[in-house]
Amino acid sequence: MSALELSSLVGIFGTAILPIIAIAAAGFALGRVKDVDAGPLNTITVYVLVPALVFHTLVMTPMDGETVLLVAVGVLAVTLVMLAIAGGVGRLAGRTEPLLGAFVLTAAFANSGNFGIPLSKFAFGELGESTAVLYAAVQGVLLYTLGTYVAARGSGGALAGVRRAARIPLVYVVVVALGVRWLGLAPAAGSSAMETLRLVGDSSIPVMLLILGIQLSGTDYGAAIGQVGLSNLLKLTVAPVVAVGIALVLGFENQTVARVFILESAGPTAVTPIILLGEFSEHGDGPIGPAEFASTAILTSTLLSIPILTVLIALLRAGVVI
Repeated sequence: MSALELSSLVGIFGTAILPIIAIAAAGFALGRVKDVDAGPLNTITVYVLVPALVFHTLVMTPMDGETVLLVAVGVLAVTLVMLAIAGGVGRLAGRTEPLLGAFVLTAAFANSGNFGIPLSKFAFGELGESTAVLYAAVQGVLLYTLGTYVAARGSGGALAGVRRAARIPLVYVVVVALGVRWLGLAPAAGSSAMETLRLVGDSSIPVMLLILGIQLSGTDYGAAIGQVGLSNLLKLTVAPVVAVGIALVLGFENQTVARVFILESAGPTAVTPIILLGEFSEHGDGPIGPAEFASTAILTSTLLSIPILTVLIALLRAGVVI
């Protein structure tokens, strides 16, 4: 790797990773000095902030129909395969609900939004950014449907999980947003309605990171760190291999789109599971609860992903992977 490439990759830390760490650290500090309840923040994020973000993104982001279809199918395939692998491995490792749900979510879903979008833009330019936004939108729907089911099934059974997932507004927001685009009813980009949605939606990312920091501030690291190694292994090594296989099967015509698809799939654990687990799961009888497990997996996988993604970006740029 040349000195220029190394310098560019070092820049990823400053532009994409350091802001994430800084905001989460603020939440961590707040949780240490104040008795903060993250529950209300979870509820606001799930029912207000994220729906606004997704609606604005889908209405305002230009999308090519074929690209949308391929990426959507790819994200669905990666998610289903990883959910199956994580579920099987978790049960073989003796995980039980509700901690099994946290294990599955942290192994299956990548931080494709606040981490993956800036990372993809830095590595692959404007097309990288637009592909990452599309990936994040599709995964968001899966997170708030399949992810909600997985998070809730340990606190009332599978049927309760389905019922709770049906109450999440994100799926309906996606349908409405796509309908608005198809009918040509989208308000102008600079209109007060869209600016309000943009403002509300953009606030979801820092709020999620603050929740992450608050959760980390109360985590029993001694118990949690020893529990997350297997989920980190699946997320950072198995998921990218699965994504490469799916990208080859789908046959993306644009190599940049294919490479960003792989890069997004290889990212560290998503922040959203901590929101879902905090809102829909229960602590259980073990030394750590699902939210604590997820927060530790997010922290450790993010730190571990830095060298792994650095190498992956170099391989993708060189055309070694695809």
